[in-house]
Amino acid sequence: MDHLDPAPSTGKMKDPVCGMDVNPGTARHKAQHNGKEYFFCSPGCVSKFQTDPEKILASPPKPMGSGLVSLGAPTGGPTLVAPALPGQPAKATRAYVCPMCPEVRQFGPGPCPKCGMALDPESPALPASKTEYTCPMHPEIVRTEPGSCPICGMTLEPRTVTAEEEENPELRDMTRRFWISLVLTAPLLAIAMGSMLWPHTLMGVGIDIHCGDQSVATPWTSILPWLELILATPVVLWGGWPFFQRGWASIVNRSTNMFTLIAMGTGVAYVFSVVATLFPQIFPPSFRTMGNQPDVYFEAAAAIVTLVLLGQVLELRARSQTSSAIRALLDLSPKIARVMKDDGTELDIPLDQVKPGDRLRVRPGEKIPVDGVVLDGSSVVDESMITGESVPVEKTTASRVIGATVNGNGSLVMRAERVGSETMLAQIVQMVSQAQRTRAPIQRLADKVAGWFVPAVIAISVLAFIVWVSVGPEPRFAHAIVNAVAVLIIACPCALGLATPMAIMVGTGRGARAGVLIKNAEALETLEKVDTVVFDKTGTLTEGKPKVVAISPQGNPPTISENDLLRLAASLERASEHPHGAAIVSKATEKKLSLSEPADFQSLPGKGITGKVEGKSVAVGNFALMKQVGAFGELKEGGVLQPAGSTSIFVAIDNRYAGSIAIADPVKPSTANALRELKAQGIRLVMLTGDNQATAQQIARTLGIEDFKAEVLPAQKAEIVKTLQSEGRIVAMAGDGINDAPALAQAQVGIAMGTGTDIAMESGGITLLKGDLEGIVRARKLSQATMRNIRENLFFAFVYNAVGVPIAAGVLYPLFGLLLSPILAAAAMSFSSVSVITNSLRLRKVKL
Repeated sequence: MDHLDPAPSTGKMKDPVCGMDVNPGTARHKAQHNGKEYFFCSPGCVSKFQTDPEKILASPPKPMGSGLVSLGAPTGGPTLVAPALPGQPAKATRAYVCPMCPEVRQFGPGPCPKCGMALDPESPALPASKTEYTCPMHPEIVRTEPGSCPICGMTLEPRTVTAEEEENPELRDMTRRFWISLVLTAPLLAIAMGSMLWPHTLMGVGIDIHCGDQSVATPWTSILPWLELILATPVVLWGGWPFFQRGWASIVNRSTNMFTLIAMGTGVAYVFSVVATLFPQIFPPSFRTMGNQPDVYFEAAAAIVTLVLLGQVLELRARSQTSSAIRALLDLSPKIARVMKDDGTELDIPLDQVKPGDRLRVRPGEKIPVDGVVLDGSSVVDESMITGESVPVEKTTASRVIGATVNGNGSLVMRAERVGSETMLAQIVQMVSQAQRTRAPIQRLADKVAGWFVPAVIAISVLAFIVWVSVGPEPRFAHAIVNAVAVLIIACPCALGLATPMAIMVGTGRGARAGVLIKNAEALETLEKVDTVVFDKTGTLTEGKPKVVAISPQGNPPTISENDLLRLAASLERASEHPHGAAIVSKATEKKLSLSEPADFQSLPGKGITGKVEGKSVAVGNFALMKQVGAFGELKEGGVLQPAGSTSIFVAIDNRYAGSIAIADPVKPSTANALRELKAQGIRLVMLTGDNQATAQQIARTLGIEDFKAEVLPAQKAEIVKTLQSEGRIVAMAGDGINDAPALAQAQVGIAMGTGTDIAMESGGITLLKGDLEGIVRARKLSQATMRNIRENLFFAFVYNAVGVPIAAGVLYPLFGLLLSPILAAAAMSFSSVSVITNSLRLRKVKL
């Protein structure tokens, strides 16, 4: 059986590239070859097929599991199965994915067939009910259960955001530990403060302890350490237990982090204090104070734990807000849909029960349930939550509608086409989620610093201890302990690590709300540096839908009316698939002309079409066709006037020239303003088009574009981008068609129009949902704001540590007599991470 025949019992076709079953009725990806239509599971398969269709059709696709999987296979799909050896059962093996092309999956390592990068091992597939957890600082860490990151110790968070904000068990646990620790630490600090403020008073106060018939007077100075031990032990050992666990894990995993420092600092202070309380006699007299007792630091250890717990609570709450953009998008989706049954009844059903092909009614004011097409009715729809455009869009029969957009005051009947994970809203959420986990190149600096940060802090702490013990004032040992602990506590590598990912998470979410989808953090960072933007003309600068702009019957007075000329041409063009023909038919439909059925239709490639309409011989095409049928006579080519930037389609009736129809691709209304703003920023604008020189020159002059190239073949676009890059320019390419995909991939930043093809959006690093160039201006503003925010975060983190660590070590003591208490160091450390996150959250309010 041929591999393109329908699959048995399913009524489906086989994807000729990967062999997957595809339903022709709902397939989004298809292509024609030699008069046949083929259906595909993904844009990757379409692209591969169109590269060499004869080769694909000559060799049937391998079955799933035997080598490369479909380029469109979801990354969370089932475990792949390797082909079994004869006599042996098949073995499950690990899937590998490309970090640059996540649609590429295969079992076994190797290079990516699209970009050549080495494939990374994929996380094992999860049941649908399970949630993956990842680290905000290290997205490569993925776990099936909540817990801590083995690299930095931070709490893992869900990889997939849900519409309902779920209770964070880590936040609940840290909050409980904080409040109980605070209750115990408050009296502990009061006791310690009293012993420092009134030491002489407490020395004369004691308690009589009765033992049988004898009474022993015990001074307060001997009792206080025991009281502090009782209060501090639950705080340090229970409240701070998560920090000790993470600190130990960091040592085991050989990945020191913030919790290494916290565990060491609090552990040293607490253990020293316990030994001083239990065995004060082992310390030399120089270590003892007026009460003949060594100093203890229970209040410092407990206060450090309490303040770090407070910092964790504030940080976890702030981090939860970084997912607010995705949650807001998910909230847009309605919960139910009204389906119209064949018997005429209507029923409200849950959204997840809607199937492609269902007829749905959308009443005034309701949200459109899923993506589809209008079958009946008219209304205006607010699409601002998807495209960022505030002006409602008119919808009539055959108009496409997007799920989660809001219907106006009209009633619509629609057919569901894309449901579930295939809707535009679902794809937006998935793209934003993936982008938030990517790493910007600027993060390499923070990663490099974090690699040696903790060992350096430990070394400084040890050095400070040695210096204070050697040359510090009395009591030297006490000063050495305090300052060494302060150095360990104040250092905060998390502030460095969070600086970039927090800003990326918030920035990509803000972009999604403005109709700018960021595919990866690198594109967001690079866009700020772009100095040249290359535009494809059709569908990018223009609407990509040719329209009739003038109808010019022959003669003065004309021998035929405009409507009759249009009607005969449109009747013949009904049988054509050319875009110009569609524009002529659309104009006739708009004018409500009655069209006839053509006969003897013939397409002449490169010239036009001929046939019979209402018994008349009609020819519609270019000058060459008119010359072939003898319609022009002495009329020269170019002798027909046409509007600037348009293309003339000539019409002959019974071999006599009857007139011309001018067709143009209108410039998008927002294009001129967007280009002016980009030019004002010093960006070089370049236009590429396959149109003739005259048309390209007219469009370029109208839009103020000085650099343009006409009659460009699709393969040449990527070469032109390469040439610009060889001149040292940082290039962004904006396009919408399959022919733009190579240039989009070649440019440092590919910007795809959301109204274009899937393959273009796959190749671009940024997608503009509304498909107009004002989105580029918004994307650039977002890039500038995000990168400015990242630099602020890194500056604060670097300066904080560069200033805080030396002060904690005691460098100001010789000059000013100032020392930093470990308690103040803990407060500063806890709020440093919170300040970085809070600064990142400001991006939610940035104006684009």
